[in-house]
Amino acid sequence: MTVARLTRILLRVAVSLTLLLAILWSATALLIDGPQSRYLAGTLAGGIVLTAGLMALLIRPFWRAAAIILVPFAVVLGWWLTLAPSNDRDWQPDVARLPTATIDGSRLTVRNVRNFSYAGAGDVTERWETRSYDLDTLVGLDIFISFWGPTLYGHTIASWEFADGRRLAVSIETRKEQGEEYSAVRGFFRQFELYYVVSDESDVVALRTNQRGERVELYRTLAMPAEDRALLLDYVREMNALAEAPRWYNALTHNCTTTIWHHAKAVGSGFPLDWRLLANGYLLDLSYELGTVNTSIGLDELKRRSDITLRAREAGDGVGFSRAIRQGVPSRPSADTQEPAPG
Repeated sequence: MTVARLTRILLRVAVSLTLLLAILWSATALLIDGPQSRYLAGTLAGGIVLTAGLMALLIRPFWRAAAIILVPFAVVLGWWLTLAPSNDRDWQPDVARLPTATIDGSRLTVRNVRNFSYAGAGDVTERWETRSYDLDTLVGLDIFISFWGPTLYGHTIASWEFADGRRLAVSIETRKEQGEEYSAVRGFFRQFELYYVVSDESDVVALRTNQRGERVELYRTLAMPAEDRALLLDYVREMNALAEAPRWYNALTHNCTTTIWHHAKAVGSGFPLDWRLLANGYLLDLSYELGTVNTSIGLDELKRRSDITLRAREAGDGVGFSRAIRQGVPSRPSADTQEPAPG
């Protein structure tokens, strides 16, 4: 077999696989984002798969069939791109209000900070508050990673610490409507608006440990107040932008971790592109290699001491929660004292 013939065969295989993925994506988009009538959505999805299959079997030569098969994909993609997010829906109570913020000198004022209390299933005390912070007293940034199953994936929460001991936590999530539940598959399509939960740690962290039964780890990042301030201000910019023009959440490109990466990149302090940004259960390993967390102890010991789950459950969700969960957690490293990561 000549090199030219082998190249043609491999090219046809690659094009065939691309077309297959395009048609499967089109059918799934119709099923998930298409008509509310399940019968109609299923009929359209099945129709596009059947049509593509017949074209592949009946039309020759191969390249003509490939070009024709792309037509229904292009039509579905064009329709899908017209789907617009909205801030005007019947939202679940915990995402009912959009956070916004203003800056006056070094004074950051945040409206609609969520500070709910959870006494049990369905027993929720709702509180939305306005809080002010002095940006000149910003101490550093902490990262929570919450696990609900296998540790390959988790949920990431950023929390800024101020000199007076207060924290401002931000969790990037989906904005769900009444009766709606999160689905990882649906998260790849246009089902959920992007939402920034701006909250007290005793709400957004305790909710996961104490009510949902998740395991949570807390990592104190390298003290870089200027960079942490710039990152927080970029969050504020996006929060205000979402209040004016909503955006879609995407489980791959704009999730709880990749959106943090976008923010960090915007202010010039982001991680390099790495597979662990997607498999964020290994985000600590990446941070340890880069020296942005405490490397004065071994990685396994850092993970063990950073598990705050039991302390969070003992603390409840009241005053003193943030202080209680940090007992025993390795201290925040500084550029002057940080050691290179072992190995």
